Amino acid sequence: MSEMSTREIADKLIGYCRSNDTQTGLTELYDPDAVSVEAMAMPGQESAETHGVEGIRGKHVWWENTFEVHSSNVDGPYMHGDDRFGVIFQIDVTNRETSERNAMKELGIYHVAGGKIVREEFFYTM
Repeated sequence: MSEMSTREIADKLIGYCRSNDTQTGLTELYDPDAVSVEAMAMPGQESAETHGVEGIRGKHVWWENTFEVHSSNVDGPYMHGDDRFGVIFQIDVTNRETSERNAMKELGIYHVAGGKIVREEFFYTM
């Protein structure tokens, strides 16, 4: 099977996000050693970086257990050369622990090498 292009990976990732099937996206599109970088360390973490697809998978599980998603929108991809793309995520969520409801917007930048996502970086409005 030939290596997927960055555009193909971007389109597939967006499809998985829109259909709420991010676990399949992690399995299919991410390098096992991928790195995820948040704007700041998440609760319970010492670093803003998570190393390895299994760690990234854990972040997704934490998110799904912590937040109730009322609505979401995925905009993009915004291509940048042969190895990067951006995606804008807009979500309306309620924190299950605090009952606080928030509208959130973030930019995800994805880096691709060898036909896989090797790094993702997230930017937020604070």
